[in-house]
Amino acid sequence: MLLTRQTLPKTIPDVAALDDLLCRPSQALIDDLTKVDGDIMILGVAGKMGPTLAGLAKAAAPDRRIIGVARFSDAGVKDWLHARGVETINCDLMDESAVQALPKAPNIVFMAGRKFGAEGDLALTWAMNTHVPALVAQAFPSSRIVAFSTGCIYPFVPVDGKGSAEDMAPNPPGEYAQSCVGRERMFEYFSHKFATPGRLFRLNYAIDMRYGVLHDIATKVLTGTPIDVSLGHVNFIWQGDASSQALRCLAHCTVPTSPINVSGHEVLAVRDLAQKFGARFGRAPVLTGKEEPTAWLTDTSRAVELFGLPVVDTEQLIAWTADWVSRAMPSLGKPTKYEVRDGRY
Repeated sequence: MLLTRQTLPKTIPDVAALDDLLCRPSQALIDDLTKVDGDIMILGVAGKMGPTLAGLAKAAAPDRRIIGVARFSDAGVKDWLHARGVETINCDLMDESAVQALPKAPNIVFMAGRKFGAEGDLALTWAMNTHVPALVAQAFPSSRIVAFSTGCIYPFVPVDGKGSAEDMAPNPPGEYAQSCVGRERMFEYFSHKFATPGRLFRLNYAIDMRYGVLHDIATKVLTGTPIDVSLGHVNFIWQGDASSQALRCLAHCTVPTSPINVSGHEVLAVRDLAQKFGARFGRAPVLTGKEEPTAWLTDTSRAVELFGLPVVDTEQLIAWTADWVSRAMPSLGKPTKYEVRDGRY
């Protein structure tokens, strides 16, 4: 079954159904992948988004080799990928010789990086987010490279505007986001040097039922935990839509590489979202603080022009999340930390 607005389920019963939905391709994704030849290799496949992005790629292009690369400290992730028809390679991307030994796939999706706990070992954060990209960019000079980045590289912008466009100069607080600028600069430098086609995939924030801005807010409303609304406005996008757009970027690479913002097209107020969950749960949210006039927000006009609006809209995401959280379904236990303003993760 293809992913369309008309085929979306009213609720998502369990993790297996969630994974299936995240791996369901749209016709637009299938069509874009026919425009690029060759295998697709996903570096750093074992994170939150990687496994279902790989599964989505295989579902959209079943005759291609889809290769997932990671250290695979959780063997269950490798088994899950194999069951979906995705090949796997164990590799420490900090090891230059191991990176050089990887197959020279013509299509690379780079997802490796370090965020949570970044403040605990800043040297490792910089190594993962700048040294590894340099190794990869030099190992695959002739491949298309879609490199995951973050909207956190932008400065805060007024909440009554459209958000940061791609031509806004990065000026982020905190070393995590600064290291992400470094990641982009590595891919940019080697793209200029080798004429490597690519895209810098500035994502914020992807969500599924187990993590993300909506999961964080819904859980706090349900448990009566205070919600700080000082960083009071957000963008977010369904993880399946984000994965689809990342793969579709392979057909929309530029030389040299260039950024594209990926998120929902709406600027949403945390207060309003909390009140919507409160209405569904029959309890008033506990809100603290006062909305600041600025936030991390991105203008996704360029992505909407290329890909159209996300398939899953905000109201559907709220309904799915409320149902999931109210049934105490699994959580990844990884708060988004969307409310952080100083860049310390």
